[in-house]
Amino acid sequence: MATVNKNLSDYDKTTIPNANKFRFGIVVSEWNDTVTEGLYEGAYNTLIENGVLPNNIIRWDVPGSYELIYGSKKMQEQMVNAVIAIGSVIQGETKHFDFVCEAVSQGIKDLNVRGEIPVIFCVLTDNNMQQAIERSGGKHGNKGTEAAIAAIKMAELRRNS
Repeated sequence: MATVNKNLSDYDKTTIPNANKFRFGIVVSEWNDTVTEGLYEGAYNTLIENGVLPNNIIRWDVPGSYELIYGSKKMQEQMVNAVIAIGSVIQGETKHFDFVCEAVSQGIKDLNVRGEIPVIFCVLTDNNMQQAIERSGGKHGNKGTEAAIAAIKMAELRRNS
């Protein structure tokens, strides 16, 4: 597992670009909201800790992870420097998990290939709720923190390219 012996919330703040001039969009799935709210808190707090003003963070909620694609596409139109797509898909007894995970990952990839505004993939795809909790503020830290750092770095890359 990628998170074995790694805390997703650990980063060296001295390596992060100054984010005080950036605006970020965060699109949050309402499905598995215990998990997605934890991811949102990690992302939001990390952006604030790295100089982003609260009024420069726009949050939109969408019903589920599948809807993150459309929400992120529309968020790209909101004069933001980067978008963070937050979701949680947990393995069940049917193939629905596979279809949703594939569609969301491909959809967000397509937004990055075709668009000018980077979209950060912060969608947990776990086997069970415990794994999701451990990655959204639990023992493995918070993937939302990691996504916020990626968003800052990608916003800086876009500004400098």
